[in-house]
Amino acid sequence: MSKLAIFNGIPVRKNKLNYGRQTIDKNDIDEVINVLNDNKYLTTGPKIEEFENSIKQYCNVQYACAVNSGTAALHLAIHSLNLNTDDEIIVTCISFVASSNAILYCNCKPIFCDIDESTMNIDANKIEKLINPRTKAILTVDFAGQPCDYSKIKSLCNKYNLFLIEDASHSLGVRIKNIEGEPMVGNFADVTTFSFHPVKNITTCEGGMAVTNNITLYNKMKNFGKHGITKDFKQREQTLSHYYEMNELGFNYRIPDLLCALGISQVKKLDTFIIKRNYIANQYNKYLSKYNEYLEPLVRLDNSAYHIYVIKFKLENLSWNRDQIFEALHKEGIGVNVHYMPIHLHPYYKNHLGCYEGMCPVAEIIYKKILTLPIFPEMNDSDIEDVITAIEKIINYCKLQ
Repeated sequence: MSKLAIFNGIPVRKNKLNYGRQTIDKNDIDEVINVLNDNKYLTTGPKIEEFENSIKQYCNVQYACAVNSGTAALHLAIHSLNLNTDDEIIVTCISFVASSNAILYCNCKPIFCDIDESTMNIDANKIEKLINPRTKAILTVDFAGQPCDYSKIKSLCNKYNLFLIEDASHSLGVRIKNIEGEPMVGNFADVTTFSFHPVKNITTCEGGMAVTNNITLYNKMKNFGKHGITKDFKQREQTLSHYYEMNELGFNYRIPDLLCALGISQVKKLDTFIIKRNYIANQYNKYLSKYNEYLEPLVRLDNSAYHIYVIKFKLENLSWNRDQIFEALHKEGIGVNVHYMPIHLHPYYKNHLGCYEGMCPVAEIIYKKILTLPIFPEMNDSDIEDVITAIEKIINYCKLQ
């Protein structure tokens, strides 16, 4: 047995393999340089609308608002619903904190729903018991790139007249099988949001987008993301008028043309990226299956973008806990991560919203078992083999005999 790097053995890799990263090629770079060479618009120019149109076409949706982060997109989406203070939105308990923070930005209350153990998506069977007269919306997150159970969730929305916001930051590019017509992610919720952070399925460096088929929600979002001002300078130029009005307290969520130029180029490669992510995931599934006594991947019930690849360790069969395995893999040069600490366990939510351990027991148990393995389109077979080798080394050391 090879000596583990954590005990001063030779690591599997000299250079650390990150869990995720952007894929940038010459076409991406050229598109950004073209905007600089044109030297006309760096922001509020034609590339924003062009980028919005490219996502609209890809997702077959009518309206899109490009903004400077996925968090901003969520803020726009929730604000557009015209909710009242202390209205409630049901949200998954395992996600990046932005999913529920955006609810707080709008003075509403997040109600955390536990997750399905096999997929780590919001448990559609536990949502209904959380619904009451103050409930106004359900905010889902397509964890790791696999869509939630929207057949059940949309039925609940229809039954109780609730809005549906889909945080599709992980799932851009996925076609959903379990809804009639097999729509693309982005065209069936009241509002769907995307993130274009470098580790996401496509990137604009930082950036996000909210899409909808509802013109009222679209107009509300568009206005809110540009200071609450009724007319931007392009509209004023077209009408030869200097006049504009601020009719609500909005935010500056503009995204520059430079970043949109990158996004336009990236969208063209999205399908290729998803294919490569699925290839890597399938390789992991194949080679890790012989260790199913010690770990298991998330159950895949539908198409997945595999934004991240999460495994659950069966710690009852291992002498180490998750954090020890995490440290050992990093020492081997494998940059694993953890997605995510349940939101309700963060100190802010405990101190200000009265959240507590035991609120979402399934998520709390699973959180202690999970690790995210590296997965991004530029990984090659040698990288995959290194991840497998490192996991084998650690399991062979800490498995209970």
